[in-house]
Amino acid sequence: MTARIERVVTEGVVDVDGVEHKVENNTWIVGDDEEVIVIDPARDADKILEQVGEREVLAVICTHGLSDHVGAAIEVAARDEAVIALHPKDKPLWRETWSETWPDIDLEDDGRFQVADVTLDVMETPGVTPGGISLYSEDLQAVFTGKSLLADGPGKLGGEYPALADQLTSIGGRLFTLPHATRVLPAHGEETTVGDLEPHFDDWVSGSLTRTDKPESPLVDGTRSAGISLEPDDD
Repeated sequence: MTARIERVVTEGVVDVDGVEHKVENNTWIVGDDEEVIVIDPARDADKILEQVGEREVLAVICTHGLSDHVGAAIEVAARDEAVIALHPKDKPLWRETWSETWPDIDLEDDGRFQVADVTLDVMETPGVTPGGISLYSEDLQAVFTGKSLLADGPGKLGGEYPALADQLTSIGGRLFTLPHATRVLPAHGEETTVGDLEPHFDDWVSGSLTRTDKPESPLVDGTRSAGISLEPDDD
């Protein structure tokens, strides 16, 4: 069977530092008519499992440990005794939602998952959280970016960028190296493509995401000025 991508949208409220934010979340389902992997199971396990139907859930993969990404993870995984995967740096966040459990698998850069006839490659894309990851499928020409990259730019947490330099390094050094036609499938909002977003990167690096008014002149080297490294050896 040929693999396909399906989306389930759930909504609810997230508390960040005592402030409530209304959000809609995308849960992505990748697979065929027999088996699937569920990405970022948010809140409503019944709604997600209704979309899964009789197909076997092989794994539940969380791109981040934030509550609105993992809220339905236990219940979705339990139905078919599927494994739950999360980057180890986000385990403290996981425990804020699931205080008596741990994920089954520690995600790591360049790890791989197989479902149906496609492969999902793990890409470390920290920034919003220390253990943020994205999942790239060359077969499906799609990347699941969690909160790392949304249709309107880098994702935030409670309206703020917790580690913007790290996040932009992840985006420029990993996500924007993918083919321009690659679909960007985020945890919030609508999809876009790498080609649609990549032209905005220089503006993000030079400060457009955080400044309240335009500078008199652009940065000569915005990447270095922002503390961003696009290559491992770029000091």
